[in-house]
Amino acid sequence: MLDEPSTNRNGPAAAESPLIASLRAAVAAAPQDIPLRLHLAELLLDAGHGDAAVAEAALVLSQAPGDAQARALLVRAMGGGPAAVAPVEQQADPVEQLAGFDWAAAAQEIGDAVPPRFAGQADAKEAPVAVDGSGDPGEASAYDVDAPDGPGAVRLADVGGMQEVKDRLEAAFLAPMRNPELRKLYGKSLRGGLLLYGPPGCGKTFIARAVAGELGANFINVSINDVLDMWIGNSERNMHEVFETARRQAPCVIFLDELDALGAKRSRTQHNGMRNTVNQLLTELDGVNDVNEGVFVLAATNVPWDVDIALRRPGRLDRTLLVLPPDGPAREAILRYHLRERPIESVDLGKLVKATEGFSGADLAHVCESAAESALLDSARTGTVRMINNKDLLGAAKAIRPSTEPWFAAARNVAMFANEGGTYDELLAYLKKARKL
Repeated sequence: MLDEPSTNRNGPAAAESPLIASLRAAVAAAPQDIPLRLHLAELLLDAGHGDAAVAEAALVLSQAPGDAQARALLVRAMGGGPAAVAPVEQQADPVEQLAGFDWAAAAQEIGDAVPPRFAGQADAKEAPVAVDGSGDPGEASAYDVDAPDGPGAVRLADVGGMQEVKDRLEAAFLAPMRNPELRKLYGKSLRGGLLLYGPPGCGKTFIARAVAGELGANFINVSINDVLDMWIGNSERNMHEVFETARRQAPCVIFLDELDALGAKRSRTQHNGMRNTVNQLLTELDGVNDVNEGVFVLAATNVPWDVDIALRRPGRLDRTLLVLPPDGPAREAILRYHLRERPIESVDLGKLVKATEGFSGADLAHVCESAAESALLDSARTGTVRMINNKDLLGAAKAIRPSTEPWFAAARNVAMFANEGGTYDELLAYLKKARKL
């Protein structure tokens, strides 16, 4: 917005009156108040501030493209003064009266006078949305499909350690998918669902990507932000479109991240829209109206006990896999990865691996970051650059408390007192083995 226009179509620039200055302050405090901005534009035009009046009228049109009063005011300002066009209230048909006005030329002339749009304001002209939602400009990021041979593709061999998890994945999920002849012999459908659960930061998303790589399948990562929408019915439509995209791109893995948010227990959900979204997810998993052949659904959650029980019914996400904190070989691989580009010396990975028992992958990254920070501060303090050593790493490991401990504290109660049907037998066995009961 131009406070003091350098040129003026209606005469030399004059000092603004106190009334105009007060209105400017009021408009700055309430920029969305169209009548107030139009009143300011009228006063500016009458006072000879043509450029400033044009800028205010253009801002109104950017908010309300069909505002006849703003269009008429803009014509007056561009046409040479108030006498060029009759007052708005005397016009019988403002649209017809303005039909011959060259809006393109006017827009080019005032281009430098119009500031950027208000934050969050929608464009006056948006791409139309098709009936199936394919024209929605916001949907592209929600349904991006990663190819199996793309730059971010990984395989199970890229997952360090965790051999028990890999064996369980192979037996419960991958082997039937890799053997079409055996699958045909035993009548096994090329569809399935697997729920990964465990403490946060232990690599559930990475494992899901590795499964997609093993299957040679496309990969769609779906989070709550990709599905939930403030408008009624849009969340269900978004969920349907995710599965439709996967069906078109089959074989494809859909990864539902934070399933407890997308598929929370409906009995605890107060909002109808959220319950309808869970219902839509159930419908898509069943493939009632569409065939899910070649569509594999993986889901991850830190709190499986908060997931709607219907999602874990046979035929849906009926197989579960506990993803625990990385074991010794996995911790060594993770530590090597995070130290690979840092200056280190005399690092005993064996001692560090033992000192980080129970740490998640995120905790191990934090250990390396903290050790690097310690060496950096020491170098800055002494003026002599030194390498990251074993003392830095062991000190960081001692100072950091594993983030998995609170999760196991909560999971212990569930495994002991809410283990209906043996759902958490695997977790219970681990807790006993690790002496966490």
